[in-house]
Amino acid sequence: MLVYLYDTTFDGLLTCVYVHYYRKRADKIYPFQNYQNHILDEAVPVKTSKEKADKVHRAIQKQISRLALKHVYHCYLSNHYEKDTYILKFLELGFKLRSKVDKLHTHPMVHPVVTLANRVSFEVHRFLGLLRFQEVGQGLYAKISPDHDISLLLAEHFVDRIKNEKFIIHDNIRNKAVIYNGKSWVISDFNFPGTLPISEKELLFQQLWKGYFDHIAIQERVNKKLQAQFVPYRYRQNLTEFKKRYPNARH
Repeated sequence: MLVYLYDTTFDGLLTCVYVHYYRKRADKIYPFQNYQNHILDEAVPVKTSKEKADKVHRAIQKQISRLALKHVYHCYLSNHYEKDTYILKFLELGFKLRSKVDKLHTHPMVHPVVTLANRVSFEVHRFLGLLRFQEVGQGLYAKISPDHDISLLLAEHFVDRIKNEKFIIHDNIRNKAVIYNGKSWVISDFNFPGTLPISEKELLFQQLWKGYFDHIAIQERVNKKLQAQFVPYRYRQNLTEFKKRYPNARH
């Protein structure tokens, strides 16, 4: 079984797709860091090429559809081990059927990609409401622990929403962060084990917010099951209003 390995970047994945079509067809694709070696596999590293990746990127848009490209990219951001192989099979079908593939949601080569893409989109939507910034120094800081690699998608929203503020959105699961200086932003490796200097204004705001959260609820009408659906326990460790109640919430 021929397996292509890439450097975890989207360009690297698309380069593998290019090599699959123009050199030798692969059975599976995995990032280097996630690949679990199998005795029957022939694992071949593929060097990322921006030029080849761009050709595949344009081909997906022109020969299949923009929606297909969105599904591919969002699936790529998911945390599923087989996501890249799913994308390869999806594109094989897409280049044959063109835009018709967008309507085949139950097809076995389409369903996994669309399902994972929807999970990523749903988590982004959820974090737009759950992400909490803290005032630290001359900017804002937010720590998140998402299931999927959604930092870039969050960056696009918040750069537009609070474009006059400097901020950091820290994904502490993947040790990376969106860093915005008020003019431009980058995604970089980021591992900050210490405690950030929260301003007195921020501490006061957190106290007020916790107090508001405590007193607005009508105890007789508290629905913990419904609350858990909107705010899963695994996300609460980074939410001001839940820190006292669920200091170790992970599930």
